[in-house]
Amino acid sequence: MRVSVILCTYSLDMYEHFREAAESVLSQSYDDLELVVVVDGTEVVHERVIEDYGDHDDVVVHCNEENVGLLESRNTGAELASGDVVAFIDDAAVADNEWVAALIDGYEEQDALAVGGKMVPDWVASKPRFLPDEFYWLVGVTHRGFADGPGWVRNTFGSNISFEMDVFLELGGFDTEIGGRKGDANLQGGETELCARLTAEYGEEVWYNPDAIVAHKVFDYRTELWWLIDRAFWQGYSKRAMETLVPESGGEEGEFLGQLVTESVPGRVKGLVRSPSAAAVEQLVMLLVFTGCVGGGYLYGVWKW
Repeated sequence: MRVSVILCTYSLDMYEHFREAAESVLSQSYDDLELVVVVDGTEVVHERVIEDYGDHDDVVVHCNEENVGLLESRNTGAELASGDVVAFIDDAAVADNEWVAALIDGYEEQDALAVGGKMVPDWVASKPRFLPDEFYWLVGVTHRGFADGPGWVRNTFGSNISFEMDVFLELGGFDTEIGGRKGDANLQGGETELCARLTAEYGEEVWYNPDAIVAHKVFDYRTELWWLIDRAFWQGYSKRAMETLVPESGGEEGEFLGQLVTESVPGRVKGLVRSPSAAAVEQLVMLLVFTGCVGGGYLYGVWKW
């Protein structure tokens, strides 16, 4: 199977991070692969990409005439691609050398229509002591409780997900009105919406292979307390909006909340009793705070949507 990896970028400030992402794709152990770079309307970045990768046989480079956003850029990349499978990675991420090979295992062994993998943190800043790993999803990283191992899930992160090309195109790609669209700059969840449509249309979820690993860079601003609180609120809001826009997308959040209440909180309380520490106290407190913020955002979404 030929694999087309779509990598979108737009900012010169992110260029060195983009190059790390691109090189991690081009150095994959899986051979039958192309990299499709979509520059979102920034000509100076496009010129740099052409200078560095324009002569590469396995790289396709495109520049949008104007900034159209990530989801539309990803759709454009898929339309330009030649692969049997289309995979997506961010310009702030670095793929493990076996990433694509592990994704392909899901297609060959499970006959899947979509396959995603595990996101692990690359702490550019130091890891915040107060951040519980149940809420790593706030910084784009696979959280504790997501899955016990390989299996079918609703969706994985948009920086580590792939689809059979025919299926992706038949579904119409990402809904470009999701994620800062629908007249609402705080709405997120393009991959959630697409995967909900996948399940509704084909009766199949995404195969999750934790061996398909991508490291996501967690920059300084993403470790600040107020940024994380704000993120938690708007993520809760987006969950409610997605339930309204795509009823098939609900369910996993309720299960996650149940795990927090029945497993995570009691487990952390027991651990704190056995081995008291300031970090354990902080993480227990923030577990409750983030849960409350997500709940507050969800209730705001109930009111608005």
